[in-house]
Amino acid sequence: MATGQLINVCRLAKNNNHHRKNNRYMKRIALILLLLTGSFMLSAQHWAPVDQSPLDLMYYPVAYPSLKVKGTKEPCRMRVIYSRPQKKGRKIFGSAIVPYGKVWRLGANEATELDFFTDVKIGGKRLSEGRYTLYALVEPSQWTFILNKETDVWGAFTYDPSKDVVRVSVPVLELEQPLESFTFDFEKTKDGVDLVAGWDTVSATLPIRF
Repeated sequence: MATGQLINVCRLAKNNNHHRKNNRYMKRIALILLLLTGSFMLSAQHWAPVDQSPLDLMYYPVAYPSLKVKGTKEPCRMRVIYSRPQKKGRKIFGSAIVPYGKVWRLGANEATELDFFTDVKIGGKRLSEGRYTLYALVEPSQWTFILNKETDVWGAFTYDPSKDVVRVSVPVLELEQPLESFTFDFEKTKDGVDLVAGWDTVSATLPIRF
């Protein structure tokens, strides 16, 4: 092979080797860009923050799903679904948070809802099983619990009294220890259950009969 031809072959081999290196380099760059893009997409994903007034629920019988697994024979009667605001050192009742004389959502965010899985009696009126929104008209010495047939509402901004099902006025009780978080509880009675709502230094009870 002539010297010129040998030089050309060497140059060709060198160029091919250079192109292979460039290809490997470009593939690495492309892989890095792909990983960076994927990482950016993950970091850009919108995740809902933890709500300051977390959603909670309570069954009656209390802890019914757990009791069901254990084989309880007692049927599920009802469930309350509500959001739980915290006091955080604020004045609650008679303030802008829960004004006196105005209908309150009984919690935060969406208005509180009661699911009845059986017919019940409230304030002497028979209510069919189903889902109801629960409000309260708050006064210093009494609360008026209101069950309303319009569900899936935010706050009490669209509250419509024409859709009320029943109203029950009950006295306010002073608590021995203040409650930081708004709380519901069920207390069994001889012919039904009391739904007790408490926050700050007061509570009020809605009697529910079967």
